[in-house]
Amino acid sequence: MACTGWTSPLPLCVCLLLTCGFAEAGKLLVVPTDGSHWFTMRSVVEKLILRGHEVVVVMPEVSWQLGRSLNCTVKTYSTSYTLEDLDREFKAFAHAQWKAQVRSIYSLLMGSYNDIFDLFFSNCRSLFKDKKLVEYLKESSFDAVFLDPFDNCGLIVAKYFSLPSVVFARGILCHYLEEGAQCPAPLSYVPRILLGFSDAMTFKERVRNHIMHLEEHLLCHRFFKNALEIASEILQTPVTEYDLYSHTSIWLLRTDFVLDYPKPVMPNMIFIGGINCHQGKPLPM
Repeated sequence: MACTGWTSPLPLCVCLLLTCGFAEAGKLLVVPTDGSHWFTMRSVVEKLILRGHEVVVVMPEVSWQLGRSLNCTVKTYSTSYTLEDLDREFKAFAHAQWKAQVRSIYSLLMGSYNDIFDLFFSNCRSLFKDKKLVEYLKESSFDAVFLDPFDNCGLIVAKYFSLPSVVFARGILCHYLEEGAQCPAPLSYVPRILLGFSDAMTFKERVRNHIMHLEEHLLCHRFFKNALEIASEILQTPVTEYDLYSHTSIWLLRTDFVLDYPKPVMPNMIFIGGINCHQGKPLPM
């Protein structure tokens, strides 16, 4: 109201700039994943806080690193496991993967020590069992959900509250990135994960690439079975991974186009490789 009495254009411009600055800040719900995933996500969350965005982080009470030293609102929910359970299952998984030297999607997804994933998947059920927390999230009127898709919970939260979602990831397991973003991925030129092929594949490599793609369609649904059961329970309707990933508004991919093989991308895929690199200190004189 004080601006109406000014005749000079300068104060009016200042008021307009300040108004735009306030309008740009948003209210963001962050649904992270524990471990190394959080290391890369935390730096972005800290920058968002510094730029004036109101950030609320939702995380399990039991975690390795989540939420430490964050200058924002942190909401926690109880879990069905202890930190000792988490440590034990992760050690078993890590030992099995190092020993097996994973070279196929089958050995990665169907290993006998993958119970660690079921612990992560169970987080979302625990979150939605906390009725006070769910009511708080519903009444908070968030503008968007900033999430790590690893355990599906962020995707479920975004769909449950009908909020735009921003996925932050290095890559997406299986074929859900291409399907969710409706992005072409011709198998004769785009190699699947773990194969290590280039875009210039031989005939045998292209055949192997097609077989790998078929394995993904056969095995990934089984791997995410518990996660999808939890999602269906929360959303009260049968859902697939495609239903969850297709809700994504923006894909922030921690890679760089020039470091990867050539492939089609969609307009809402944004490459942010190097975003977690710390600025180097000046060399001593």
